[in-house]
Amino acid sequence: MRKIKTGFSEAEIRLLESNPNVSRVSGRNISYAPSFKLAAVQANQEGEPPMEIFLKAGFSIELIGKRTPTESLYRWRETYAKYGENDLLEERRGIGSTGRRSKSESSAEEKLKLGLNSLKRRMNF
Repeated sequence: MRKIKTGFSEAEIRLLESNPNVSRVSGRNISYAPSFKLAAVQANQEGEPPMEIFLKAGFSIELIGKRTPTESLYRWRETYAKYGENDLLEERRGIGSTGRRSKSESSAEEKLKLGLNSLKRRMNF
């Protein structure tokens, strides 16, 4: 059973947070310590399977899910290959992202559309 889909109970969150390889846990997500990510990638490159890495790190596969070790290491290896060791140690989410448009931008667009529609009505288009 994969707990991430159903969410973690308060007891499971406390258990996961007690693992030094975890930086934080929410109801459905586990954020792993950067040092663990790097050590896991290096162990995997030396031939150690993802499941074994997570078991040695003190994770319960029943709790985190059978696919989590393989999927996590896949993402971490990609990051390591693309950005290197230092970027694997840093949080990358949001870097380079343009994010949502600000309300001022969309309100300016809306004003233009309203003005155009008003002009069309006056000219009977």
